[in-house]
Amino acid sequence: MSDPAWAPFVGLGVFVAFGVVALSRASAAAVTDETGAGAPAEPAATPAVSPTALLVNVALSQGVVGALLLAAAWLWSIPLSALGLGPADVGTTALAVGVGAGVVLSLGNEVLSFVCEWFGVPYSEALRETLSPETVRGWAVLLGLVLPLVAGVEELLFRGVLVGVVAAGFGVSPWLLAVLSSVLFGAAHTAQGGVGVAVAALLGFALAAVYVLSGSLFVVVVAHYLVNAVEFLAHEEWHLRGV
Repeated sequence: MSDPAWAPFVGLGVFVAFGVVALSRASAAAVTDETGAGAPAEPAATPAVSPTALLVNVALSQGVVGALLLAAAWLWSIPLSALGLGPADVGTTALAVGVGAGVVLSLGNEVLSFVCEWFGVPYSEALRETLSPETVRGWAVLLGLVLPLVAGVEELLFRGVLVGVVAAGFGVSPWLLAVLSSVLFGAAHTAQGGVGVAVAALLGFALAAVYVLSGSLFVVVVAHYLVNAVEFLAHEEWHLRGV
């Protein structure tokens, strides 16, 4: 096997990360237009695209990003261990650690949400509401396909590439990288509003800390999935009643 081509792979990762941030800003504008923020109240229009179709679109876009990064890692001989996907980084122990971390982070996320609501700090839920399923099939797509893909691809990019690979290839402190990648991670959640960006950045650093301490990408993928799943189920469960 040839030597790892660290520089082009990291360059691609940084490019993709900023692309994700740019797409998030575009999504924020689209969600604002869709929900009519700042506009006079009008009768609700029938959505042009169903939530299930939106979920499939998210899954496809995330799949493309993930496939691109994995193909580039193979092409440039990036070791799986640098990403946190070595043989010792997966398995039942890693799964248990990921579940435990996910439970703790989910509780923290809910506490932050409650505190924001208590103090009247605006926290945009428009994106989550837009993606919330209205059918059993939609929930199956969300929980079984979309959220696992989102967690996997975001962790691969923001933790595996921007923390693990950069630290392994260039000897940069993983804790410094954890801070920097978390800022980008927060910026990639612009569609959730200013408070959402701050909360996402804090969550991103917590996930990065778990990643650095465990050395396992699988652990943080599991934790990230649980945080997202709990947030949807806790705040959008009323949709199930209409099925």
